[in-house]
Amino acid sequence: MAGLDGCRSGWILATLEPGGRPGTGARLDVRLVEAFPEVVARVDAGELDAVAVDMPIGLPDGPVRTADTEARCRLGPRRSSVFPTPVRATLGAADYPEALAISRRVCGKGLSKQAYHLLGRIQEVDRAMTPARQDRIFECHPELAFAALAGSPLRHPKRRAEGIAERVALLGPDLGPAGTADLREALATRRSGAGPDDVVDAVVIALVARAVAGAEPTVERLGDGRRDRRGLRMEIVTRSPWGSEEVPCSD
Repeated sequence: MAGLDGCRSGWILATLEPGGRPGTGARLDVRLVEAFPEVVARVDAGELDAVAVDMPIGLPDGPVRTADTEARCRLGPRRSSVFPTPVRATLGAADYPEALAISRRVCGKGLSKQAYHLLGRIQEVDRAMTPARQDRIFECHPELAFAALAGSPLRHPKRRAEGIAERVALLGPDLGPAGTADLREALATRRSGAGPDDVVDAVVIALVARAVAGAEPTVERLGDGRRDRRGLRMEIVTRSPWGSEEVPCSD
């Protein structure tokens, strides 16, 4: 089981393996991979049972995906971490002004520069994905996964030291002593184009992948079941919501 988070120099792949001794928890391997197809090949070869990806899978041709709206509602104060998935037509844009114009024409909404700069990674994923592969390679969102562990949206932004510490503490019970030691080692390793936030994001969605591979009842799929023009489900896989009260939403 693994979690995959895009970064400036490629992708951070966090792979969970059973611990060597009872009670030690999961062993964790964190490494940088250059291209998404490398991970797809490992899935196709049966080396990985499930991979959660922090990147949109299933691109709309019109209105905002229901999965994005539901995710933003659940995250409340952390809602800005979920941006509307760009419409498929923007993948062919030559620059930001063209992508912005396409987005406004197709769906009536603009496109943030943050989303624009992810178009290359989104296209990389889209080219490799098929409906059959989506059973084992699926979209996930780290902030939703952390909120499920915490019982509420997190207090600190992930790029601050307090945010990293908050997230490491939440991961500890699931990883166990061995996995937590591996995580701290991974965080201490400097990787060009990747930060500590990329590492913790990859690790937390790897826990979602483990839940999916184990068919745990906590697994939930946000969205309305719609598929895009390539047959890909427009959904975000996460774990069951925390608490019993719905988060107010104005989206």
